[in-house]
Amino acid sequence: MNTSNLYKYQTDILGENYQQLTLDFADDYDGKVVATLVRKKAAQATKKAVLYIHGFSDYFFQTEMAEQFNQHGYDFYALDLRKYGRSKLPHQKFYYVLDLREYDAEISKALEIIGQEQHNQVLLAGHSTGGLITSLYAAHYPDHRLIKGLWVNSPFYGFYKSVIEKKVGIPLLSEVGKYLPNAKFPSGLNPWYTPSLHKDFYGEWDFNLEWKPRSMPFVHLCFVHAIHEAQKEIHKGITLNIPTLIMHSHQSKYPKKWGIDAQQSDVILDIKDMTNNAKKMKGDVQTLAVKNGLHDLVLSAPPVREKVYQDLFSWLEQKIP
Repeated sequence: MNTSNLYKYQTDILGENYQQLTLDFADDYDGKVVATLVRKKAAQATKKAVLYIHGFSDYFFQTEMAEQFNQHGYDFYALDLRKYGRSKLPHQKFYYVLDLREYDAEISKALEIIGQEQHNQVLLAGHSTGGLITSLYAAHYPDHRLIKGLWVNSPFYGFYKSVIEKKVGIPLLSEVGKYLPNAKFPSGLNPWYTPSLHKDFYGEWDFNLEWKPRSMPFVHLCFVHAIHEAQKEIHKGITLNIPTLIMHSHQSKYPKKWGIDAQQSDVILDIKDMTNNAKKMKGDVQTLAVKNGLHDLVLSAPPVREKVYQDLFSWLEQKIP
């Protein structure tokens, strides 16, 4: 039976080679909820696929990454999570979440669809918050029949704050966020990150500035709570029974003005949180620093991202032949 045409995809905003499928779920505390699965198939039929999960204040637009996976024999799939990008409905607040496990529903549904579309091995991939989400998903579903590897790109394993802010401030904000989810707090996100990427400013990429805005001055405290609770699990040490590659820039900086640091560093997260927490993980877990990488490594300068793909696919050939 050919199950590859079970679902009615539409042409995606990225063009005719990209298709999208709306996934419907039970209403949540805000009402109707959807997520969006985007796919780009490789030129030759393949049993291998990747499922990519974006970061906070983000959505899937990284077409070069999709093409790289296609060229290496993978069908590419990406989710726009509920309340992000393509999936945000008019009555919803962007990025609003009370518990990161809310996203398990769309990840599980996407994997079910990928399996029905004739794939038997999936690389789970995530960037930043998506790296945190996918790390925990892989740990929570250790016997998933499709997931054969995990690749995370600058995962959000800790807030880019001082030691005292991490030990006192974040837990306090998280506790308040449990009871006052709609309260807002300054995000502290570096204002130069999106300008370093977008072609209208200093970058080379074109993306929707409503879905991935130039600045994100405030976050809802429910987000801080959801992230903090998830990070506590990471900090205790998770077990991963699939090969895992954690990639990150070689340095973190917090530039106050535009300059070289904004072009050659992770300005959003502290790479020490990534490397320190990776050491606590049980399993075949490898970390890899990328010289001059940006927070989203695949959006770095051309020679940098060329190295990212070279190292990634070398690792994949070794671990998931």
